[in-house]
Amino acid sequence: MTPPEAGAADTLNGGPRRRRVRSGGAPLPLLVPALIGLAFLVLPLVALLVRAPWRSMPELLTSTEVWQALQLSLVCATAATAVSLVLGVPLAWLLARVEFPGRGVVRALVTLPLVLPPVVGGVALLMALGRNGVVGKWLDSWFGVTLPFTTAGVVVAEAFVAMPFLVISVEGTLRAADPRYEEAATTLGASRFTAFRRVTLPLIAPGVAAGAVLAWARALGEFGATITFAGNFPGRTETMPLAVYLALQNDPEAAIALSLVLLAVSIAVLAGLRDRWMTPS
Repeated sequence: MTPPEAGAADTLNGGPRRRRVRSGGAPLPLLVPALIGLAFLVLPLVALLVRAPWRSMPELLTSTEVWQALQLSLVCATAATAVSLVLGVPLAWLLARVEFPGRGVVRALVTLPLVLPPVVGGVALLMALGRNGVVGKWLDSWFGVTLPFTTAGVVVAEAFVAMPFLVISVEGTLRAADPRYEEAATTLGASRFTAFRRVTLPLIAPGVAAGAVLAWARALGEFGATITFAGNFPGRTETMPLAVYLALQNDPEAAIALSLVLLAVSIAVLAGLRDRWMTPS
């Protein structure tokens, strides 16, 4: 039985504490497949490091083509993240705070790009925003705006696949945040938008930052929707993943070098999110 003093201490500290269960050694039927799974995930990354042309790496990474692809990737991924923030944060707030018919269907549609094959997403973007698309033909005839096979098309394709990551992260943070702060602000005379801007947004800032980092990393690594909707034109639509794909056919060492750059970015993203995902609860 738990001593009364311990129960009182737990109550004073905000409730009962979780007791950490000390587990013994892992059983062999679980340990073996676990180690195989770990090796399956880690071995390709180790092989990439082993086969990397370290001596010629500076020469490979300082070529004009690589810098063009890297610069374009960084600019487009940042622009796609900005689009995701402007559109995704209000969408996440709508899903988390407003009750309306069909909210579950809307949430499913928002998360659909997460499971949709990227090439299919690119085809869908062409059907919607291409010159003969449902919306694209009006953009072309009314405003002279053509998105496919342009740098803006890269941003659109990356935002399409990256925004769901931000929406999911921000919606989860909003659901965990106490809505009474917003209600108190509105009772004091603030409008719903002012309450969101001055109260809610500072509360959910860590979730917004985490979602933005995830969206940026996803946009940086996007391949299928980009090549389908924006094509592959050096200096205009050729991002780092596309450069890796082309280099693998002609110059495998350059492909490895470019892959290491993207691997370093992925590790940096995980390091930035370590406080959110890698700390024990």
